[in-house]
Amino acid sequence: MKITDLLKKESIALHASPAGKDEALRQAVSLMEKSGNIKDRESYEKQVFAREEEGTTGIGEGIAIPHGKCEAVTAPGLAAMVIPDGVEFDSLDGEAVHLLFLIAAPNTKDNVHLDVLSRLSVLLMDEKFADDLKHAGTAEEFLEIINRVEAKRIEEETEKEAKDKAKSGAEHVTASAESGEASPVCSILAVTACPTGIAHTYMAAESLEKAAKARNCFVKVETRGSAGAKNVVTAKEIAEADCIIVAADTKVPMERFAGKKVIVCQVSDGIGKADKLVERAINGDAPIYKAGQTASESDTASDKGGVGHQIYMHLMNGVSHMLPFVVGGGILIAIAFLLDSIGVDMASLSAEERESFGTITPAAAVFKNIGGLAFGFMLPILAGYIAMSIADRPGLAAGFIGGAIAANGKSGFLGALAAGFIAGYLVLLLKKLFEKLPKAIEKLSPVLLFPLFGILFVGLIMIFVVEPPVGALNTALNDALAGMGNTSKLVLGAVLAGMMAIDMGGPFNKAAYVFGTASIIEGNYAVMAAVMIGGMVPPCAIALATLLFKNKFTKAERESGPTNFIMGLAFITEGAIPFAASDPLRVIPSCIIGSAAAGALSMAFGCTLMAPHGGIFVFPVVEHALMYLVALAVGTVISALLLGVLKKKVK
Repeated sequence: MKITDLLKKESIALHASPAGKDEALRQAVSLMEKSGNIKDRESYEKQVFAREEEGTTGIGEGIAIPHGKCEAVTAPGLAAMVIPDGVEFDSLDGEAVHLLFLIAAPNTKDNVHLDVLSRLSVLLMDEKFADDLKHAGTAEEFLEIINRVEAKRIEEETEKEAKDKAKSGAEHVTASAESGEASPVCSILAVTACPTGIAHTYMAAESLEKAAKARNCFVKVETRGSAGAKNVVTAKEIAEADCIIVAADTKVPMERFAGKKVIVCQVSDGIGKADKLVERAINGDAPIYKAGQTASESDTASDKGGVGHQIYMHLMNGVSHMLPFVVGGGILIAIAFLLDSIGVDMASLSAEERESFGTITPAAAVFKNIGGLAFGFMLPILAGYIAMSIADRPGLAAGFIGGAIAANGKSGFLGALAAGFIAGYLVLLLKKLFEKLPKAIEKLSPVLLFPLFGILFVGLIMIFVVEPPVGALNTALNDALAGMGNTSKLVLGAVLAGMMAIDMGGPFNKAAYVFGTASIIEGNYAVMAAVMIGGMVPPCAIALATLLFKNKFTKAERESGPTNFIMGLAFITEGAIPFAASDPLRVIPSCIIGSAAAGALSMAFGCTLMAPHGGIFVFPVVEHALMYLVALAVGTVISALLLGVLKKKVK
């Protein structure tokens, strides 16, 4: 298969002029749609934008290679845009993008197209090739340039493979294999990987190989793409390597590199900073990787956004592992209350029976016991996986115990958060201290020393340092929430629900959601109801607006708009992202106002929710479900009307 087998004339635009990055991506998706390779434009476009949020696909030198892999793609394909005036794209080197290739990859086991797409990624690193494409006069000339250069590349690859096999039988690239030059200056191994594993993985590999060859170094690059790991480095090669470069934005098996000098960096650094990485490898400027060590400990180059971002990532690791317990346990407990409300006469219950509500009927008791058990694991899981994110597996046990102490004490959710971070950084400190022990004793660290001292110290810190003040603070917060007047509750509901619509899945959204789940743990169920309704309004409002104000949306937006009803009712706020991205100054404020109104009404109506997810599917367990639906409808209508007023007509 060749590149031109994936690229059709109708999917090439040689004189594009998008106003910004988001518009460039949407225009490229439209070109892809013309190729007939996608069956659901909205799903594919959402995947393309989601990939862009993970890290820019603007690789520098005026080139961008956005891509999406999902079920909406029926066949692998390419779309190409030449943008003569350039468009800002958050590129790695800050330059405007003039040449854009969009990749569509089906989510199938047949990955034959990946080799073709990786070949395109590598070819685009040739400055002359890219320049020729930018100045092509017709789509036919554009395709001919690709055909000519690709044919030459394939011929070179074939000849090179034959030479390598003839000389050593190995399938790797060496800096001196073709010329019989002096012995290599340095032996370098590398691993490249990106979240999608289509373009950046192979571009980083090519860039590192070229940089190493220029410095007369032996190099072998393991690529971990969508088709799996290829050119995997062997134990013998690892033992003989002087340095190892891991350029990856996804998890890579690291234990095999214990005792070796390892440089860890983003995959984008493998593309744009290959020379510097090779220079560091030659100079031995890399820390020794130790078994059980996290990637962030190995090299500060892996830091993506500073200390604040790292703390956020650790927190989200804990929250993501905790949520299944919150969701499953919360829904089961809610069902238990629902069963008791159906099976017993509330008016006839004594005060003592009311306190055991949820376990009165046998069926309800079963659901309540199972759900309660799941709830009991939430805080230990939260703290354990925060600690594990910081210190890897040695931090798990200490974090788990710290979270259990918080759950059984008074500090609750806040105490579990503190326990996770304390345990993680405490274990990191223990690692450094135990490095000085004799090797025979140090080997016992993972199975004896870390669990023993980690659990002991975290337990002592939690009991004597964290529990007293944080427990008092947690109690005060819960009392304040429980004692809030109607006005205060309305404000709290409006603020939290509005936060859900600010960035629709980003930090503000996640902060409100975490607060809601924490409130469930403490028994304040009205907060979670306001949070969830705030996340349901934006997609529902956009769906309604596309039906009421057709002249304010493009044809593609009108076609995809109604599907947001489904996403909104299922509490998937992200369905609104493509619309917000295309017109943020009008869409986001409209959604915030509607969400805030819905959250305030939810509080005013006394709605409560014990399940932190599920949307309309958990409405049966919402207290005052009918009024909750009214609040959702009002918020949706408010946002939809604001969209109709604020958005400009589409020409």
